[in-house]
Amino acid sequence: MSCGYELVDLTCFDVKKAQQKAQELVLGGFFVIILGKKEHPEVKAIRANALKCAKDSDSIFVASNISELKKIEDRIKKQKKVGVVLQTTQTKEYLLEVVNYLSGICGILKIENTICPSTSLRQEEAKKLALESDLMVVVGSKKSANTTHLASLLKEITKTIHIEDDSELDNYKNLILESQNIGVTAGASTPDNIILEVINKLERIN
Repeated sequence: MSCGYELVDLTCFDVKKAQQKAQELVLGGFFVIILGKKEHPEVKAIRANALKCAKDSDSIFVASNISELKKIEDRIKKQKKVGVVLQTTQTKEYLLEVVNYLSGICGILKIENTICPSTSLRQEEAKKLALESDLMVVVGSKKSANTTHLASLLKEITKTIHIEDDSELDNYKNLILESQNIGVTAGASTPDNIILEVINKLERIN
């Protein structure tokens, strides 16, 4: 019985692409490695879609870091073909680390780079800004994968704090006052008004 509603699928195209690539790899006879956080809804969906085409769950493995892959190195070496897909918010650095590692132990390796282009662009621009900053302020949910990855990347370049809103800046007043150049960046889903409030408060503190 119709209730008069129209169902609209607003799933991100890049997220759908990751699911489709995982299925294609399974159908192609590949042992599929999904790079991402096991408990993240996006990764669960990629795995679930891949399982639809798999004979068993042993042909799919989720790795949130390189150490988890190394734990199953013997299992990987036994595979004729290995395919890789990524959670869309993963970093290029993690992908390159995995590719370098797997290249040495795999016969046939196929990489499906399913990182979201806008996420990659945001990361690259933020890294450039970090090189010119004494302090980077990353604004966004601490449960957001792309925001936490962004903060982790920037911490390798300069002092970085990850906050959800301007109220948290009170915890870092001394650090802010000690900094000459402060850069601000944000996660993909962070509202503009939250970012503006952070910038305004930084100006008031300084």
